[in-house]
Amino acid sequence: MSEEFRSRGARALVRLHEIEMRKLWEVWREARRRGIALPATDDTDYADLDTLMRHPLRAARGYLTWFCEKTERPDPGIPPAPEAAEIDARGEEYLETVLAAWRRVLAGTSDAEMDSRTPHLSRWKAPYILESMLEHAVVHPMRHRIQLEELMEPGKA
Repeated sequence: MSEEFRSRGARALVRLHEIEMRKLWEVWREARRRGIALPATDDTDYADLDTLMRHPLRAARGYLTWFCEKTERPDPGIPPAPEAAEIDARGEEYLETVLAAWRRVLAGTSDAEMDSRTPHLSRWKAPYILESMLEHAVVHPMRHRIQLEELMEPGKA
């Protein structure tokens, strides 16, 4: 990671987020290669593998734009995620765009901001401190990766 970070905590969370998003991307690619079917559900984010991968890509952008709103930083200028039909062709490039924005924005985050216990409402109306929202952003791709890995276990597909 080439950026200089003001906060080691922010740096660690950015690094963990990058690791987990890239792991998810690789597992998703394998699931797609194998033609893994997702279980039936009413959740529109699980319509198919491409829609599923679009969900954490969109969320990665959303966590960062939320962070910028709550810390009164300018919008990071990340375009919307590609549509599901474009994820295979454009998803990896988009992922790198989002991860670069995370590094750029969070490199300037101070320890005081990371240590703040002031809660902010999430877009789903739950209170989060800044650090806990970034931790949530790290865990989100982990959850989807584990779901896909379980579907790829022998006897599951």
